[in-house]
Amino acid sequence: MSPPSEGLSWLIRIPEVFAARSGEILKGLDAVPLKKLGSDYHLVRLGNPEVFQTSEWAPLIGWNLPVHHAWPCLPQKMEGFVEKAAQAIFRKFGGAAPQALLTGPLQTGAVHPYYKHLATNLRGRTLQLFPPMPVREPEEQDPEAPTLFCLVGKEGLFCGLQSPRDANGFYPGGTKFISQDAETTISRAGAKIAEALHYIRLHRPAPPAGSRWLELGASPGGMSSELLARGYRVTAVDRAAMDPRLKGREGLEVIRADVDSYRPAGSECFDALLCDMNGDARASLRQVVRLAAHLEEGAPVVFTLKGAGAESPEELIALRRAASAYATASGLSPVACTHLTYNRSELTLFFERVRGDVS
Repeated sequence: MSPPSEGLSWLIRIPEVFAARSGEILKGLDAVPLKKLGSDYHLVRLGNPEVFQTSEWAPLIGWNLPVHHAWPCLPQKMEGFVEKAAQAIFRKFGGAAPQALLTGPLQTGAVHPYYKHLATNLRGRTLQLFPPMPVREPEEQDPEAPTLFCLVGKEGLFCGLQSPRDANGFYPGGTKFISQDAETTISRAGAKIAEALHYIRLHRPAPPAGSRWLELGASPGGMSSELLARGYRVTAVDRAAMDPRLKGREGLEVIRADVDSYRPAGSECFDALLCDMNGDARASLRQVVRLAAHLEEGAPVVFTLKGAGAESPEELIALRRAASAYATASGLSPVACTHLTYNRSELTLFFERVRGDVS
């Protein structure tokens, strides 16, 4: 577990898509703003740090960190910043025995190369001071064990101990950045499922290679392509055509039909289900629940809750609350809910098939 964090300031990342409503989100989290940092970070005081991560507002923030050590400064103008910062981090956290030390720039999106390199150099020097840590790569971390996260930017250095699960990501600032090549990427939706497969490991193992996914509303195939690239098999259902580049891809079965008319064979089973359908979220979720009867016990469900019609954070939260209640009553167990980097005004919900009476 992470150390007590009462009385500390916190770094909270509010995704750019919600930036205009950041005041409402901070109020909903019972957070008092202290300072805006980087591109979408907020330094705040929390009214109740022990419960804010379970708040209904929590899925609207991308990442969070209690600030156990801060050094407000301008690193680019400071001689010997890396050495001074590394020594200060060791003095503060040398006896804490974190599982890993991870650093990143206090920016998202187009990161300034200076701070990207500075974060890398700071990590390398600081690791030389600490005893060997058991974990070197972000996704090898135990989601429940404390990690020392450090973010650096033009506002200074901010460090804290927190488990990846509580922070809401294995990486400093969130989940892994998914690079997309404009010439080879079928659709930006592919990055959403790629990121979701990183994120789900905070809460449960991702499906192993060879697992069979049922994808609803698959056209043009961005998500299908990402799943196939990871060794999965995909049954893709959509009345619209798939991208021609997917024609003949091994492991892909394409069903040209409306999702609401699709009926798998009675004995047909899948290892996971994915739904990123446009339109009314409640109608999409009804199809997910119906087809969850064809999932293996414990199979994960990844569902994009579209925020169409939700004009405020409160309305999106209410939509999420209703969706989770309906899914739970229908035999799906909620696992997690978050805003992924490539989500727009929408949330990604994760469920598991937990019993045989899904209806």
